[in-house]
Amino acid sequence: MRAYQDMVFNTAARITGRDGPAEDIAQQVFLKAYENFAQLQTSPAAGGWLKTVARNLALNHATRYRRRWRFFSEMRSDDADDDMEMDIPQPDGEAVDLDADARRAIVADALNRLPEHRRLPLVLYHFEEMSYDEIAKQLGISLPKVKIDILRARAALAKILAARGLTAECF
Repeated sequence: MRAYQDMVFNTAARITGRDGPAEDIAQQVFLKAYENFAQLQTSPAAGGWLKTVARNLALNHATRYRRRWRFFSEMRSDDADDDMEMDIPQPDGEAVDLDADARRAIVADALNRLPEHRRLPLVLYHFEEMSYDEIAKQLGISLPKVKIDILRARAALAKILAARGLTAECF
């Protein structure tokens, strides 16, 4: 199971956007794995099972968290959301010569700067390889909203990365 701990934590962290809940989710995943150890011990699909459980628990957490704060998000107008202002540091000359770990850290930081309603569909699509339909069903939102949120999240992510002097070619 140690071979999967980073994968489980990273899956949860990308979906929740925070390390604290991701640690709790990872613990829950491995408790479930312990309960099902007899089946998982010999299963060649143990990694996939762990990733699926991590994704589902993280999505459950994100859904609960989103419902809790829905009241506040509904108070904002849709127009204000489209013109979202973000505090982005100015370029400091970072270039293509970054190693893979540095690039991953920059992308993770940029993802965490996105609002949850944009980050979550983007993460599910690109990192969890879910289809638009699956994302819409999982999050309980319409298919067009999923597509728009992913499109806007990509644009915001590109803007954040550009402010750091990075482009898609760097990745």
